Order: sequence, then C-alpha cells, then structure tokens
Amino acid sequence: MEYFLTEEQKTIKSLARKIAEERVLPVRAELDEKEEFPWAIIRDLADADMFRVFVPEEYEGLGGGCLELCLVVEELSRVCGGVAATYAVNALGSYTLIEYGTEEQKKRYLPDIAAGKKLTAFAISEATAGSDASAIRMTAEKVEGGYRLNGTKQFITNAGEAELYTVIVLTDPSRGARGASAILVEKGTSGFTFGKEEKKMGIRASVTRELIFRNCLVPEENLIGREGMGFIQAMRLFDRSRPGIGAQAVGIAQGALEAAVDYAQQRIQFGQPIISLPVVQDMLAEMAIQVEAARALVYAAARTVDSGARKITEESAMAKVFASDVAMKVTTDAVQVCGGTGYMKDYPVEKMMRDAKITQIYEGANQILRNAIAVELRKRKARTE
Repeated sequence: MEYFLTEEQKTIKSLARKIAEERVLPVRAELDEKEEFPWAIIRDLADADMFRVFVPEEYEGLGGGCLELCLVVEELSRVCGGVAATYAVNALGSYTLIEYGTEEQKKRYLPDIAAGKKLTAFAISEATAGSDASAIRMTAEKVEGGYRLNGTKQFITNAGEAELYTVIVLTDPSRGARGASAILVEKGTSGFTFGKEEKKMGIRASVTRELIFRNCLVPEENLIGREGMGFIQAMRLFDRSRPGIGAQAVGIAQGALEAAVDYAQQRIQFGQPIISLPVVQDMLAEMAIQVEAARALVYAAARTVDSGARKITEESAMAKVFASDVAMKVTTDAVQVCGGTGYMKDYPVEKMMRDAKITQIYEGANQILRNAIAVELRKRKARTE
C-alpha cells in the first residue's frame, strides 16, 4: 500500500532493506546459531549513516523521528529480529539524553552515537521490576563528587557491548517511583560490571546481560534532567519507543509471510503447488491482511509521536500490542504452511516464530498494555462527561 512516505523516508527504507538483504541475510542463521553479536553489521549500518537517523541534526544526525526509525527497524526485522533489536536499542538508550540531557551531555555523546562509534543501552528492568517498572530497587546515593550506585539491572539488551547506559535508579528511595532519576554510566566505570550472557529463545543475535553496580561512583553531571524525574522520563520514553517494537513485529511478520508464499508456490502436493489449495490461500490472505493492518497502525502511531502530541500512551500501546500479536500469529501460521520443513532450523520461519514472541513481552507485556489502553479509555470517557 501507499503510505505517502517522503523521498527521504523512501531512501532510508530502501537503504535499510539493501543492508538487510546483502549483509544480514547471508549470516543470519549463523548469528542465531552461535548467539553472536553482529559487530560487522553494526559497522555496515554506521557506514550507511543509519545511526544518524534518530539523532538531531545539530549533533551530526539526520534529524529523523519515530517513523524514520520504524522504517529501518522494520526492514532489518524482515530479515533478522535480533539484528534489528541491537540497532533499535541504540535509539532507546539515546532518547532520554536527547529529550532531557544538558547541552554539554548532548555535545559529548550524541555525535559519537550518530557515527555508530558508541552503542547505547537503556536499563530499568530488575528482578522485582518488570511490567511494574515502578518497583525498581537500585539506588544512587548522593555523595561528594557525584552518585554512588548500588544494585543490579536485569535482561538489558546490548549490555556489555554498549559504551553508554541510561540507568533508572532511586536517588530518594523514601519516595518510591517519585524518587527515581536517570543517570548516564559509561562502560569501564569502576564498580560497574556485567553478568553472564543470557541464553534466549529468540533474537539470539542480540546480547542480553545483567548490569551489576557495586559502589559505582559517577559524577554529578551524569544526571539527566532533575532528580525525581526518572520514572516520568522512562514512561514518556516508552510511549515514544513502542511503535518501534511494533515495527520490529511488522518486519518479522512480513518476512514470515514472504517465506510462506515462496514455499507454497514451490511445494507440490496432490499434483499441484499447495498455494492452489483454498485452505492455504485463505491462510496466506489472512496473514497478508493482518500484516498490512499492523503496518498501517504502526505508521499512524509513529506519525502521532512525531506530531509532538503530548498524550500518545494509547496510540503507542495499541500499535505495539496489535503488531506483536499479529507477528506471533503470522509466524505460527507460516510454520504451519511450510509444514515439517518450516519446523526445521534450515528454513527461516522457525527462527521468525521464536523472534516474534519477545515482541509481546518487552517494553510492556501486552496484557499490561491492554490495561493501560483501558485506563486511557476511561480517562477519555471522564473528560466527555
């Protein structure tokens, strides 16, 4: 369908697809099997200026918004959800800095992020804080010279590979979530180490590790914004970033649909390609309808984010929930269309099915986000009464 992309957006999308097909596709199975971080592809993306997409122009970026980022994430995900996750988290780890950082912080870090010289990560999840992000326990005690960090963060994408981490911590534990703040921590800071690499069902080309802080001292100027604003900053970040998860889901689903169609055209049963069978035609048609509907919703949500609208929780959550549910359904159906072949690791749809599952879980489990949508609906009803 025509989504009325600008020429620049079409160029970004086309270039991302070219990198995905020429650089990611030949190695995606190996990256998945070995759980290997895709450094060579990261360098290719940097050379193609893909990390500049989400960075403002004044800091050597291209000044793109949520939609431009979604276009890149979708095209990478069409080939490999793990590579796409690695790329997308650099935006996640940068947005709080872009939105709330000081001019000095931005000038110090953003040009290197735009050039792909420094990868980033965002850390809020803990053993006690998953869907309930307000339940964080990690502390940052104000001391002479800065903040002393103690605690751990769990399931952090890009951990150990990223050079810069935006960490949500409690600077005033007595106030709960209202005492949370965002602090930048550089890799190599004394007292900051990493746990083991997690073994995951999907997106295995991305790395997931624990962050461990033991009397880790960071300077006061690493605070992003004001003390006590960290939880609000994080929630606004997720409102902005969830269409990106939707784009990841759309890309995975699109890749699975294409693989299923290709297989159905080649597989002969009962003397004819199985795509000639009405039951297979119905499955493929429904898959295509769902993918296109998810893409339309994700693009619409991304454009809403880029419009500068203040209240975007509902739209953002809807895009993430619907697209991720579509990805899970479409990839499952793709495996079914491909039959026994689809269940084998030699064929890509089983990987896509594994990759799709995480999109229903991270950046807000779909069940929790449905609750958030319902809350917004109640607020809307109350405003009209």
